[in-house]
Amino acid sequence: MTDCLLCERNETDGYLCPECTRATARRLDRMPKLYDALAAFLPPGARGSAQYGRTQAVDAPLPAYEPALTLRGPGGIVGILEDWRSAMHADRNWSAPDCSGLTERRVVRAARALSMNLDWVADSWPAAGAFAEEIRDLERDVASIVNPPAPAERGRRLGACPAADPSGNICGAVLRHYPGEKAVTCRWCGCAFPPATWTGLKELIKRDEQEEEPWLSAS
Repeated sequence: MTDCLLCERNETDGYLCPECTRATARRLDRMPKLYDALAAFLPPGARGSAQYGRTQAVDAPLPAYEPALTLRGPGGIVGILEDWRSAMHADRNWSAPDCSGLTERRVVRAARALSMNLDWVADSWPAAGAFAEEIRDLERDVASIVNPPAPAERGRRLGACPAADPSGNICGAVLRHYPGEKAVTCRWCGCAFPPATWTGLKELIKRDEQEEEPWLSAS
């Protein structure tokens, strides 16, 4: 008997304990659903109107939310699943798997193939621990987008980011200050505001809000 390579707590005759094997099976089953859920985060819906502030120029805003785009791209969910499926085929002396077709179908095929072979993975594959750990981390990465943390963990909301790109387009995404971070950094455009700029940032956000909603200035 040895410790499970994933939880390092439960004993097993192979490489993964039954509990971690079942958890990995559930994660693989959710992968197609998680891939589909990320689609809702691709349009740049968080960008505000060009009426917002005037501050130093930054690089042009991304056309889509980058973490979601990366996870749906070649090196994201589909790439990780297919890499592990290919590694499993190689170690079992099987022919290379089919990795052609639409990405959505490839995610389904790869996740299903890995799930169908989990008994062998858990009992006989030395790479089982690294495989299960990456699948667990992949689920967490997706969940951090589609199921974000509770409001208390999302930092304190400051207002709309007033940074403008070289063309004069305003970011407008929500700025938050997270505990332990020295600078306020926009998660959308990447513009950073160090502590020395916070007073000016506060005034600029307030002024922009009043310009966006004129009735505020009369209150």
